[in-house]
Amino acid sequence: MGLIHIEMFATLDLVGQAPGGPDEDPVGFPFGGWQAPLLDEVAGAQVAAAYEGTDALLLGRRTYDIFAAYWPYQDGEDNQIAALFNGVPKYVASRGRADLSWAGSTQLGPDLAGAVREIRDRHEHVKVVGSLDLVQTLLREKLFDRLDLWVYPIVLGVGKKVFDGGAVPTNVTLLEPPAASPKGTVYLRYGLAGGTPGTGDMTAPDRGGGRDD
Repeated sequence: MGLIHIEMFATLDLVGQAPGGPDEDPVGFPFGGWQAPLLDEVAGAQVAAAYEGTDALLLGRRTYDIFAAYWPYQDGEDNQIAALFNGVPKYVASRGRADLSWAGSTQLGPDLAGAVREIRDRHEHVKVVGSLDLVQTLLREKLFDRLDLWVYPIVLGVGKKVFDGGAVPTNVTLLEPPAASPKGTVYLRYGLAGGTPGTGDMTAPDRGGGRDD
């Protein structure tokens, strides 16, 4: 069985809407393209490294349309990400009829959870990029194995959030120490862990017999 990797860019208040440009998802959101001023070489290298080994893309319809309008026209000889994205299968989650003109694209059926499980059985490393609505489903169904989260040092106060209504109580484990870029972006890599979050009582007496007087 392969792994489903979610690659997500978010603000400090975990808004994940339209990081790439003002036309990405503009309805009711005035901050499209918020990621651009905060890019630096360190974060760029982290993103490029995260895509290494990808053998399939799993995308929501809006992200697919943005990618399909851009990546097929980039020279894969000079751009490793273009070569990768153009060469691997693309699976698209869409409720309508998608225009799948990008080579290697397949629309998923109405049983999204079942289709994602089949994709995970078929490929070793499946990357989910952006695609907030799709990510909500994957979080709710626990249909992910890795979550790469880049947290940028801004607060927007509005916009669709990464964990907004699509998550269930879930444990994750940090896979490596957080890494900060020069402009303050923090890169966090998590893996899905078993069980559900536990609770405790911080006000309970020290059961080891010690006192803090």
